[in-house]
Amino acid sequence: MGAIVTRIWTWKFDVPPARIWPAMADTARFNEAADLPKHRIVEEPQPDGSVIYRGEAKLGPFALSWREHPVDWVRARSFRHARSFARGPFKSLAASLALMPDGTGSRGTYTMEVEPRGVIGRLILAGGFFANVEKKFTRLAAEANAYALGQREHPFEVTPPVLDATALTRVAAAEAKMIELGVPAGLAQRLGAFATTAPELDLGHLRPIRLARSWGAGERHVIEACLAAVRAGLLELQWELLCPNCRGPKSSAASLDRVPTGAHCATCNIDYTRDFTRNVELTFRPAAAIRPIAGGEFCLFGPMTTPHVLVQQTLAPGERRELEAELPAGAYRLRGLHPPGEALIEHDGGRFPSLMAEPGSVRAGEPAPTGRIVIENRRATEATLVIESRVWIADALLAERVTAMQAFRDLFSHEVLRPGDEVAIASVALMFTDLAGSTALYRRVGDARAYHLVREHFAVLTQAVRAHDGGVVKTIGDAVMAAFADPAAALRAAFAIEEGIARLNASLELGRSEGLVVKIGVHAGPCIVVTLNDRLDYFGSTVNLAARLGHAAGGGEIVVSASLAADPGAAAVLATRPTQQDLLDVRGFEAAVSCLRLGAVGAAPVDG
Repeated sequence: MGAIVTRIWTWKFDVPPARIWPAMADTARFNEAADLPKHRIVEEPQPDGSVIYRGEAKLGPFALSWREHPVDWVRARSFRHARSFARGPFKSLAASLALMPDGTGSRGTYTMEVEPRGVIGRLILAGGFFANVEKKFTRLAAEANAYALGQREHPFEVTPPVLDATALTRVAAAEAKMIELGVPAGLAQRLGAFATTAPELDLGHLRPIRLARSWGAGERHVIEACLAAVRAGLLELQWELLCPNCRGPKSSAASLDRVPTGAHCATCNIDYTRDFTRNVELTFRPAAAIRPIAGGEFCLFGPMTTPHVLVQQTLAPGERRELEAELPAGAYRLRGLHPPGEALIEHDGGRFPSLMAEPGSVRAGEPAPTGRIVIENRRATEATLVIESRVWIADALLAERVTAMQAFRDLFSHEVLRPGDEVAIASVALMFTDLAGSTALYRRVGDARAYHLVREHFAVLTQAVRAHDGGVVKTIGDAVMAAFADPAAALRAAFAIEEGIARLNASLELGRSEGLVVKIGVHAGPCIVVTLNDRLDYFGSTVNLAARLGHAAGGGEIVVSASLAADPGAAAVLATRPTQQDLLDVRGFEAAVSCLRLGAVGAAPVDG
C-alpha cells in the first residue's frame, strides 16, 4: 500500500493576499496554463439531495477517473482541492495554498499530497514528477505576481492555437464588416485579436462587461462591438440561464425564442426558473468556423469559479470548525452546497454570525469571535457549507439590459420571444416623447418640410437614447417609446434630448417661436416583455403610466414619476436641475400620481 508523498513550495509575492488571490485561486485558469487536459464531469444526484461528482480525462498514456471533492476555501487566505482516483497511477491527489501577509506583500505556501497506486505510481513520483510540477507552478506563481502588479494582461501565459489561412481570412473579413457596422477600427481589431489568441477560459463564455473593464473601455462600446462581431461572423451569441446558487450557466440557447422557462442545475441539484432581470445572460464565443472551443472543464470547483462564495467548507457529521476570516459588511446568504436550507443575513461588519447546519435547515447562530468564523455541521451526514455574498454578478450582461439597447434592436430585430411567451421584468425605465404643437408645425411649414424636421428630430432622439444604453422600442406618429435598464440613464437621455433638439433648432436657424419642442415623460417599474409586430415590446401599468406622464408634460417639459425620482442614481441626476412637485389625476389609476416637473431648457414652453 503506497504512502502519501508530500511536497511543499513557498513563493513570495509583491502584493497583499487579497490582490494575489484572484489569480492564484483561479484553479481552472491555473490548470489550463499548466497544460492539464479538459475533463468531463458526471454529476450523480443522491437520495439525500447531495451530488457526487465523477471526472474522466486522458493524460498521456493514462485514462483517469476520479471522484471530485468540493474545494474548501476562505477567500484571500487558503484553499484545498482533493481528488480520489478510481483509475490511474495515483489513488489520491490533493493541492492546497495558504496565503499569509509578509511585509507589504505576501507569502504563499503550496502543498501537494499524492498517494501512488502500485509500482507505476511510485515510479512516476520517483522519476521527476515533483520537480516538473515545481518548475511549472513556480513559473505560474511568478506570472500571477506580475499580473497582480499590472504588468500582464492575462494572469498566465497560454499558447494560443495556430489558425489556418482560411480562418485568418475570415477574421480579417469580420473585422472589416465590424468597421462597416460602426465599430471603431482599433476596437474591431482588438476584439479580433482577443477572439483568436485569448485563453479558452476567457472565450467559452465571453462577458463584454468584464472585457470592457479589463481594457479600460466603455461598456456600451464593447457590448456593441460584440453584437456587431456576431453579425460579422467573428463571434456567436448564446443566451445562458444561470443557476441562482452557483451562478453557472446550466442551459444555453442560440436565440432568445429558444430560452427555456426553467432549468435544472445538476451541480447544485435544484430546479429554477427564468428571470430576465436576474439570470438570463447574453455571452459570446468565437465562431466555430474561426476558433472552435472544446467542451469540458479545466476545474469544476474553485474559488474564482464562484467568486461570490467567500467561504466554502466540507464538514464531517457533528464537526465544528473555527477559521480566521474577516468578512466585510454586506448582505450574505448562509447555505449548503446542496439543499435544503438557507439563511439570509445583513452583516454590519462586526462579529460574523455562526453558520449552523441542522437536519433540514441552515440558520445563523451566535456571533463568532472577532476576526473568525464558526461553521458547525449538526447533521448525521457530511455537508459542504457556504457563506456567499448576495450581490449578483456585476459583469453579467443580463437580458433586461441588452434587449433594451439600441444596437441590439438594430442588429437583432429578429431576436424575439416565442409566440404567446411572456417574461416578467422586475424594473425597466420607460420614456415617452412627443412633439409639442406638431399639427401647427405641419400647417406652418408644409407637409414636406415638416416631415423632414420630424425625421431629423427622430435622429436626435435615437442618438441620445443609444448613447445612454437605451433603445427605441417603437414610434407612434411623432411620439417615441424608449426603454432603459437604468433609471438614471433614462434621465440623462432625456436631458441629452433637450440639448440635441436645441442644437438642431440652432443648426436649422429656427427661432424660439417656430423651433421644434419635445415633451417627455419618464417612469420605471415592473412590466412584462412580449413579442408584438415581430419585435420585443413592453406591457403593463408601468408602460401606461409612462405614456400618461409624457402626455401630461407641457412643451419643452420633462415629467418624472416620484417613484423613479426616489431611485438613488436618478436622485443624483435630478439634483442638477430645479424641479416642481405635482399630483396628477391619471386616467386608469385610482389614486393621484406624484411626479416632478422639470421646466424647459433652451426653448419657450409650448402647450401640448
